[in-house]
Amino acid sequence: MLTIHAADEVRYTWDSDPIKSYPIKSDPIEDGAVAVQGIRVAAVGSLAEVQARFPGARVRRWPGVLGPARVHDGPLPDAPTPRERVHAVLKSGAVAVLEEYVDSPELRAAAERNDVVILPRERPTAIVNVGRADLAVFDETGACLATVCAGRLVHRRR
Repeated sequence: MLTIHAADEVRYTWDSDPIKSYPIKSDPIEDGAVAVQGIRVAAVGSLAEVQARFPGARVRRWPGVLGPARVHDGPLPDAPTPRERVHAVLKSGAVAVLEEYVDSPELRAAAERNDVVILPRERPTAIVNVGRADLAVFDETGACLATVCAGRLVHRRR
């Protein structure tokens, strides 16, 4: 099912400069949207443009700023189980962790079950057409409102 995630603003990257190795735009899109088909980004643009391209798609509207999900660059939060540690990462707006902090087979398995990417080193993130749909929405205080990991809504703050 195709889902359109719409927000007050959509950013391709969190940095002011575009990632040089990707042919992506860097200007924020006011009243923007990202269409997600399966695990991939199907389109990025204004909400009106994306809805016109995909009429009848489900629309999830978020207050705040939608951009690429982040890389969690430190030890995973403490929690009673590996699954809860991974969920804490997802709640922060990250969908990738650094390999050096995935320190047990159980933690690795929990990350893989949840489609969390395990990276050998930190890398820039961006929303890219046909790229993996890893998105996060943040409010004006920086709190994560929603996380989409490989096209699935895995966290939503109520």
